[in-house]
Amino acid sequence: MQPPRRAAAPAAPAHLPPAPGAAPQLWGPMVPGPPPPHAQGMERTEHEGFGGGNTAWEEEKLSKYKHSETRLLEVLESVCPPQDFTCHQLLERSEEHVEQWWRQQHPDFFQWLCMERLALCCPPGTYGPDCLPCAGGPHQPCSGNGRCDGEGTRGGTGLCVCSPGYGGPFCAECGDGYYEASRNQSQLLCAECYPACGRCTGPEDSSCLRCKRGWVLHEHRCIDIDECGTEMAHCRANQFCVNTEGSYECRDCSTACIGCMGAGPARCKKCNKGYQRDGAKCLDVDECSSSEEPICTGLHEVCENTEGGYRCVCAPGHVRRDGQCVEDKPPGMARLWGGGTEGCCPHPPLSSLQTPPRRDSLTT
Repeated sequence: MQPPRRAAAPAAPAHLPPAPGAAPQLWGPMVPGPPPPHAQGMERTEHEGFGGGNTAWEEEKLSKYKHSETRLLEVLESVCPPQDFTCHQLLERSEEHVEQWWRQQHPDFFQWLCMERLALCCPPGTYGPDCLPCAGGPHQPCSGNGRCDGEGTRGGTGLCVCSPGYGGPFCAECGDGYYEASRNQSQLLCAECYPACGRCTGPEDSSCLRCKRGWVLHEHRCIDIDECGTEMAHCRANQFCVNTEGSYECRDCSTACIGCMGAGPARCKKCNKGYQRDGAKCLDVDECSSSEEPICTGLHEVCENTEGGYRCVCAPGHVRRDGQCVEDKPPGMARLWGGGTEGCCPHPPLSSLQTPPRRDSLTT
């Protein structure tokens, strides 16, 4: 029995990524927190000018900087993240809407463009073509423990995708394998149960209410089921079962076995071809030494024992060419120097190999 183990301290629900197909969050949702990028740009440029040095002349001749296109371009510089190409393309396609927004004394940019003009977005906590409330309500969708599918877009289902550890249609319950660590009117914190528990009242191994698959409940503790010993395992014919925590594994028998009860040649039910029983083990048969008659009958062939069998190989100094073992010489050597084979070149005559006479010994 393993000692009781307490789960880690509960943490706030994990933030889930946006749903696939969600409209780009170009200017930030209308939720409490830092102002959206366009508002930050407005604040940054509020007291700036054209930058020429003579502000009075510039505003008299070039119009007021406060309502100029120069300031608009500076504001728009920070609206899209540098790598968000979708955002930049959308701004380019919406140039007329953006200019109209600028001329109308700057209403909320997000609402003006994304929701009213382009009809791509919905207010936070809503979804779909009609911007309906998300599951759990628009003020705290999914109880703050998950993500509303399609929130802030004109698509999605409005259903909750709960963070790990949370469940229920509104993510207001703890999911399987988790228990309530704390709860108040606005927040629920779920912590992990003991690993074998499917439902529990606390982190200890004695707090289980239901067990995960592969375990059985006994006095509020989950005991591992030995699938191998209870014949609940399903392994193939030439495999054996190994019990694991909450499950089991099927492993291959030794090559010496036909069926086995465990690992190694000593656990065989029957010996495989090329093996024989020696005490408790199935050992390899040396066909090369046990046979009275030669097994390899080819010219210059010898027998080589292998695990569970044998093979015929060429004797030392020989190689296999065209299916036969021949002396290991470069091809053409026999043809060059002869060898008694018809069609081969004869040995050179001895007279051609004699040393020529010295010049001073010749007579005139």
